[in-house]
Amino acid sequence: MAELVFFSGTMDCGKSTLALQMHHNHAARGRQGLLFTQHDRSGTALISSRLGLVRRADEVTDATDFWRVVLERRAAGAAVDYLVCDEAQFYAAEQVEQLARVVDELEVDVFAFGITTDFRARLFPGSARLVELADRVEVLQVRALCWCGARATHNARTADGLMVVEGDQVVVGDVEPVAGEVAYEVLCRRHHVRRMTAAVARAVAPTPPTA
Repeated sequence: MAELVFFSGTMDCGKSTLALQMHHNHAARGRQGLLFTQHDRSGTALISSRLGLVRRADEVTDATDFWRVVLERRAAGAAVDYLVCDEAQFYAAEQVEQLARVVDELEVDVFAFGITTDFRARLFPGSARLVELADRVEVLQVRALCWCGARATHNARTADGLMVVEGDQVVVGDVEPVAGEVAYEVLCRRHHVRRMTAAVARAVAPTPPTA
């Protein structure tokens, strides 16, 4: 039977890499699939991995109807066996419900990839609905690490190394900071609560004694 599977983890834990690997594995076995993404850091209509992998994909917008997309493709004579949906945290709850319907009524596998919570540790609407509806929720086994070496569980938004706790839920950025631009840093819960980023930790670290 087809499944709706949600692969979740923090930023920098390999979600997009796994999404592209999943697509490769299924395509190599002769299955026909579609790639979707939204707000990828590398640009519109792309799935990109920090390891350097990039593939074209359909950009999800407010008007995207996954049910209609699959029906139209099949009506045109194209097979659709699976969907790979990256950055799924940004999808509307209604779109996640469409994905569930595609699985249940059209027997199309859906592999969704995304982070669960935003920079305030609040659930994204798309991720919340995926957790509610998915046949399986898989936490990625590649662990992103906080600056302290502990497992990173939270995504922090930063500006010049300082943690930002207010603003729009969706602001595209990367884990590599650029001066004057929004960036993100993965932290353990303890340091997310304390708003202690790597830059703050360096600033408050005691100066070693000189000889």
